[in-house]
Amino acid sequence: MYLLVLGMIMLPGWLMAAAAIEMTEAEAVRLGEQFGVVIGPVDEEIQKELKMQKPEGVVVFEVIGGTPADLAGIKVRAVIKEIDKVEVRTMLDFGRALKRAMATENFTVGTYEPADPEVQGVGGLINFHFVRIVKD
Repeated sequence: MYLLVLGMIMLPGWLMAAAAIEMTEAEAVRLGEQFGVVIGPVDEEIQKELKMQKPEGVVVFEVIGGTPADLAGIKVRAVIKEIDKVEVRTMLDFGRALKRAMATENFTVGTYEPADPEVQGVGGLINFHFVRIVKD
């Protein structure tokens, strides 16, 4: 729920905190690799291939073995749509949400995954993965 005050939109605190984190695409890629995924933006080609309504989220091109992403069950060709209840539409959204979530050490990642090609009429499935980061 958003609140309109004197022509300004007031966002919920968690959303303002996520938006306040400065981020670049290069930093988002670096954080993704630290988490255990090689990612990129969802473009029109991937949108069509995965039968998505909108080209939003970030696609996983590679999962690095033994990392938090691997242990959480994130899969190649999955599209990350949410991190710890924060919607991911762009690479910058991904970086901000992941940076915030990794500091908590326990969070969830929501992915859209393509359906089995042998199953007709189903575009894909939404899965939630629990991530636990263990620090030395």
